[in-house]
This record gives sequence, structure tokens and C-alpha cells, in this order.
Amino acid sequence: MQVMSNGTEACPFAFNFDPATFKVGDLISYRVPDRFDDFPFVGSIVAVHAEHVEISPNDPANPGKRMKGSRESRPVVASSEIF
Repeated sequence: MQVMSNGTEACPFAFNFDPATFKVGDLISYRVPDRFDDFPFVGSIVAVHAEHVEISPNDPANPGKRMKGSRESRPVVASSEIF
């Protein structure tokens, strides 16, 4: 876990930033640069493929939602995938 800005609290999330070890259930930080620049979003990997991953945004209003993301340390998701 990383220490947050005040220096005393640990980040409540443990992310996997290593695309070579991505597996179903991993918590990842993904981004949507064509709409939100480098703003971080949190999701869970629901499927791993050779060239991409499928990410759940963990939206309780849409629990079956899946988005295609690139296979890199912070996957890139196109804004067309989130809406």
C-alpha cells in the first residue's frame, strides 16, 4: 500500500500495475484520456486476453458492465466504452 499525502494513512487500495501478471479479480487503476486526461479510475479485471483486458467499473447500478482496456500498467479505456 502507498502512504497518502498526510504521511500517516495508507491507501485503501492495492493495485496491480504489472500487465504481465494481470489476472481476474485484480484491482487496477485505469484511465480514459480521450475524455478525462490522466484522471484515475478504479476497476476490477473480469477477463484477461493477450492484447487487452475486460474491466468492471464496479458500478452497483450496472453490475454487468464491462469495458475493454489496453494491456498496460494503467489500462486505457475509450470514452465510448464507458457510456
